[in-house]
Amino acid sequence: MAHTLKTRAARERRHQRVRRRVVGTPQRPRLNIYRSLLHIYGQIIDDSQGRTLVSASTLDPEVRQQLGQGTKTDDAKVVGRVLAQRALARGVKQVVFDRGGYRYHGRVRALAEAAREGGLEF
Repeated sequence: MAHTLKTRAARERRHQRVRRRVVGTPQRPRLNIYRSLLHIYGQIIDDSQGRTLVSASTLDPEVRQQLGQGTKTDDAKVVGRVLAQRALARGVKQVVFDRGGYRYHGRVRALAEAAREGGLEF
Protein backbone atom coordinates (compact mmCIF):
# COMPACT_ATOMS: atom_id res chain seq x y z
CA MET A 1 0.00 0.00 0.00
CA ALA A 2 2.74 2.47 0.92
CA HIS A 3 4.52 1.70 -2.35
CA THR A 4 1.38 2.62 -4.32
CA LEU A 5 1.08 5.95 -2.52
CA LYS A 6 4.74 6.77 -3.18
CA THR A 7 4.37 5.87 -6.84
CA ARG A 8 1.26 8.01 -7.25
CA ALA A 9 2.86 10.94 -5.40
CA ALA A 10 5.96 10.71 -7.59
CA ARG A 11 3.84 10.75 -10.75
CA GLU A 12 1.89 13.76 -9.49
CA ARG A 13 5.18 15.60 -8.80
CA ARG A 14 6.40 14.82 -12.31
CA HIS A 15 3.07 15.97 -13.72
CA GLN A 16 3.27 19.29 -11.86
CA ARG A 17 6.79 19.78 -13.20
CA VAL A 18 5.53 19.25 -16.76
CA ARG A 19 2.48 21.48 -16.17
CA ARG A 20 4.65 24.44 -15.19
CA ARG A 21 5.63 24.70 -18.84
CA VAL A 22 2.75 23.05 -20.72
CA VAL A 23 -0.35 25.27 -20.86
CA GLY A 24 -3.31 24.87 -23.18
CA THR A 25 -4.51 27.98 -24.99
CA PRO A 26 -7.55 28.44 -27.25
CA GLN A 27 -5.23 28.23 -30.28
CA ARG A 28 -3.29 25.21 -28.96
CA PRO A 29 -5.19 23.33 -26.26
CA ARG A 30 -3.51 20.72 -24.10
CA LEU A 31 -3.80 16.99 -24.82
CA ASN A 32 -3.75 15.35 -21.41
CA ILE A 33 -3.42 11.62 -20.78
CA TYR A 34 -4.36 9.60 -17.72
CA ARG A 35 -3.87 5.88 -17.51
CA SER A 36 -5.11 3.48 -14.90
CA LEU A 37 -4.35 -0.21 -14.71
CA LEU A 38 -7.24 -1.13 -17.03
CA HIS A 39 -8.19 2.02 -18.92
CA ILE A 40 -6.66 5.03 -20.64
CA TYR A 41 -8.22 8.46 -20.96
CA GLY A 42 -7.38 11.41 -23.22
CA GLN A 43 -8.71 14.95 -22.93
CA ILE A 44 -8.11 18.09 -24.94
CA ILE A 45 -8.32 21.03 -22.54
CA ASP A 46 -8.39 24.80 -22.95
CA ASP A 47 -6.70 25.94 -19.74
CA SER A 48 -7.58 29.61 -20.23
CA GLN A 49 -11.26 28.75 -19.75
CA GLY A 50 -10.72 25.58 -17.73
CA ARG A 51 -12.88 23.60 -20.16
CA THR A 52 -12.53 20.16 -21.67
CA LEU A 53 -13.13 20.49 -25.40
CA VAL A 54 -12.90 16.83 -26.41
CA SER A 55 -12.39 13.57 -24.55
CA ALA A 56 -12.13 9.87 -25.29
CA SER A 57 -11.41 6.82 -23.19
CA THR A 58 -11.66 3.06 -23.24
CA LEU A 59 -14.94 3.47 -21.33
CA ASP A 60 -16.71 5.41 -24.13
CA PRO A 61 -19.41 3.33 -25.88
CA GLU A 62 -18.13 4.40 -29.32
CA VAL A 63 -14.58 3.33 -28.43
CA ARG A 64 -15.67 0.09 -26.76
CA GLN A 65 -17.28 -1.06 -30.03
CA GLN A 66 -13.91 -0.71 -31.77
CA LEU A 67 -11.91 -2.54 -29.10
CA GLY A 68 -11.04 -6.13 -29.82
CA GLN A 69 -9.33 -8.75 -27.72
CA GLY A 70 -6.00 -6.96 -28.21
CA THR A 71 -3.60 -5.54 -25.68
CA LYS A 72 -3.98 -2.36 -23.66
CA THR A 73 -1.55 -0.74 -26.10
CA ASP A 74 -3.91 -1.59 -28.97
CA ASP A 75 -6.75 -0.03 -26.97
CA ALA A 76 -4.68 3.14 -26.49
CA LYS A 77 -4.23 3.39 -30.27
CA VAL A 78 -8.00 3.25 -30.76
CA VAL A 79 -8.51 5.97 -28.13
CA GLY A 80 -5.89 8.15 -29.86
CA ARG A 81 -7.58 7.79 -33.25
CA VAL A 82 -11.05 8.56 -31.85
CA LEU A 83 -9.69 11.54 -29.91
CA ALA A 84 -8.10 12.94 -33.08
CA GLN A 85 -11.35 12.48 -35.06
CA ARG A 86 -13.37 14.27 -32.39
CA ALA A 87 -10.82 17.08 -32.12
CA LEU A 88 -10.76 17.69 -35.87
CA ALA A 89 -14.57 17.73 -35.87
CA ARG A 90 -14.41 20.51 -33.24
CA GLY A 91 -11.86 22.44 -35.31
CA VAL A 92 -8.84 21.62 -33.12
CA LYS A 93 -5.80 20.72 -35.22
CA GLN A 94 -2.81 21.74 -33.07
CA VAL A 95 -2.32 20.74 -29.44
CA VAL A 96 0.42 20.69 -26.84
CA PHE A 97 1.13 17.25 -25.40
CA ASP A 98 0.87 16.65 -21.65
CA ARG A 99 2.05 13.14 -20.84
CA GLY A 100 0.63 13.41 -17.32
CA GLY A 101 3.85 12.52 -15.53
CA TYR A 102 4.09 9.17 -17.31
CA ARG A 103 7.08 8.12 -19.41
CA TYR A 104 6.62 8.55 -23.15
CA HIS A 105 6.51 4.81 -23.57
CA GLY A 106 4.02 2.01 -24.12
CA ARG A 107 0.38 3.05 -23.94
CA VAL A 108 1.13 6.77 -23.67
CA ARG A 109 3.29 6.64 -26.79
CA ALA A 110 0.72 4.52 -28.65
CA LEU A 111 -2.07 7.02 -27.91
CA ALA A 112 0.12 9.97 -28.95
CA GLU A 113 1.25 8.38 -32.21
CA ALA A 114 -2.29 7.33 -33.11
CA ALA A 115 -3.49 10.90 -32.46
CA ARG A 116 -0.75 12.20 -34.75
CA GLU A 117 -1.72 9.71 -37.46
CA GLY A 118 -5.33 10.85 -37.00
CA GLY A 119 -4.36 14.41 -37.92
CA LEU A 120 -3.41 16.19 -34.68
CA GLU A 121 -0.19 18.20 -34.77
CA PHE A 122 2.14 18.26 -31.75
